[in-house]
Amino acid sequence: MDPLTVAVNRDGLHTLEVPSEFKAAGPFAVELRNYGEAAHVHLNLDDRISRVARIGATNHYVEADERRLIDVETREASGWPADTVRGKLKVVVGHGQRTHYVDVTLDRSAAENEVRVDPDLATPDTERDEGTPPVVRLLPVVVLGSVAVLLAVGALFAAGTLVVFLGGLALVSALLCTAAAYVLFR
Repeated sequence: MDPLTVAVNRDGLHTLEVPSEFKAAGPFAVELRNYGEAAHVHLNLDDRISRVARIGATNHYVEADERRLIDVETREASGWPADTVRGKLKVVVGHGQRTHYVDVTLDRSAAENEVRVDPDLATPDTERDEGTPPVVRLLPVVVLGSVAVLLAVGALFAAGTLVVFLGGLALVSALLCTAAAYVLFR
């Protein structure tokens, strides 16, 4: 959903441009766009709309040429007194020099038909996965496994203490092979 946009200082110091009405199905954002000098912008929801919605902070200092999004949170739909709640958002700039009201309509029945899409999904993924091909990742496992098999076969043909030594090497090689496979394929 598009935010409720408030233009600050576009036509001079302490001027406001706000829409006369705004509709939302649930939580929404107020976008403060400052086109001039730094300013304090005060946002306040009237009693009717504040039964289902709230703004975390009401006073916002907006730097020159800054754009800031202020979240307006809403209660769970089950806590609403009706499907549609109407009220006013008061927007004040310059410590009371200019005041405008926006008629806000929150319609929870519209939320059932609305599909929320994360804006980040519209941003293309510029990083390609340059991961190692699976064949190259398997190479250490194949090499260590082959060494384990060769040592085991060599142990069959050897005699004496060499058998114990080669058997131990085969066991260590098999353990390394298992550990490599675990690391590569988890």
